[in-house]
Parts: sequence; structure tokens; C-alpha cells
Amino acid sequence: MLIIPAIDLKDGQCVRLRQGLMEDSTVFSDDPVAMARRWVDAGCRRLHLVDLNGAFAGEPVNGEVVTAIAAAWPQLPIQIGGGIRSLETIEHYLRAGVSYVIIGTKAVKEPAFVAEACAAFPGHIIVGLDAKDGLVATDGWAEVSRLQAADLARQFESDGVSAIVYTDIARDGMMQGVNVEATLAMARASTIPVIASGGITNLDDIRALRAVADHGICGAITGRAIYEGTLDVAEAQRLCDAPGAGEG
Repeated sequence: MLIIPAIDLKDGQCVRLRQGLMEDSTVFSDDPVAMARRWVDAGCRRLHLVDLNGAFAGEPVNGEVVTAIAAAWPQLPIQIGGGIRSLETIEHYLRAGVSYVIIGTKAVKEPAFVAEACAAFPGHIIVGLDAKDGLVATDGWAEVSRLQAADLARQFESDGVSAIVYTDIARDGMMQGVNVEATLAMARASTIPVIASGGITNLDDIRALRAVADHGICGAITGRAIYEGTLDVAEAQRLCDAPGAGEG
């Protein structure tokens, strides 16, 4: 299981939100490239970038920062989400050196777009499903639909999606612990590997996820915890790499 540091971009800065609220943000750095270096030096094997402005604008806003990070570490897999609503945007990011693009709102509102994107860019498409009480939220979490996240995940099984980033909105940025039960249910709902997101606070959360990782949980995104120091990236990855770690 991979520990994936998150770098959330707002107005060119590295921030973290609480429950997706743009007005409740904490700035952790005005140099996202330097922040990326910090996590690379800690031994991370993938980075998770989010263009928060883009998620609300419906198009990339912090693209230059994303490109700069991808250029600095061309061998490091990077996944980017936020405002990805067209094949042109996907192509732009892949040409810039990003490994995976995350389709969120567009995947919910136009599921056929996911199949189209997977056909055009095989092996590079991740679907982001953000849920509140099991129901999918869209548009930077501003709207909650009536769709069950697990039902939607099953729709994408035959499309060739590389992974699903599953975020529990209620816990995101709140340092209240990861929702293991909901993440496990999502992993069991389809054959697509799941990346857990939201609420990861400390090593206990990593142990809990690691214990059920064999059911299809391939990674864990962590943001506020690594910025505030309650979780160490290197230590967490060592735990995940250890044989049998966290089981039982």
C-alpha cells in the first residue's frame, strides 16, 4: 500500500481545507515545489495534487505549478485532480509529465466520459468519488447527489479505470480518523483498486487500512496529518512495506 502525500493548490499556494470548504483553508506553504521536495526526500513513491481553484472553476487554474512539480521529478508518478472536464485537459497534463488524471465531477455527471477518456489515454485515468454518508458529492463538494458511491464504482469496472480515489467528505481535513468501513465497502464493491482519502491522522489509521488492504486498497492519501506532524511519511511507508504489517 502506498502512502501518497497530498498537495492541495489554491491561488498558487499549498493549503488544506476542512471538509472541502474553500473559506476554511490553512496555508502550509507558498512554495508547492519545495513542499513536493519535502515529501520526495521522505521517500514517497507517488504524489497527489489537487487544483482546488480548478475544481470550482471547471478548468485548470494552477496548471503551471503542477507542470513545475512534474518537471522537477520526471520519474515520480503524480496524480492530479480538480477541474478536469475535457480530453484536452487530460492530454495537456499527460504531456506535462503527470502520470494519472483524476476525473471527479465529470465522472458523476457524465459517466460515458470516463470510458472515452480511458480509451483515449489507457492506464492514465483515475476516478475520484467523494461521498457523504455514502452519497456522491460533486463540484468541489458543493453539491451532494442521490447516487450511491458503490453503485457508481461498479459502472466504471469495464472502462479500464486505474484506480478510484475514495474520499469521505465528513472526515476530510478534520483529523478524526479514516473511515475504514466505508473504504473497505468501496473496495469490495468493484474490482477497481481503491485509494483511501480523508481523515487519516496517525499510524493507527495506516495500520487499520493496511489490515484490510488485501481486499483491494492500494494506497492512502494523507494531507493535514503530515503537515501538522501527527503522521510521518517515511515511517508510514515503512509500516506498509513491512511483511504482514498491520494484520490481525
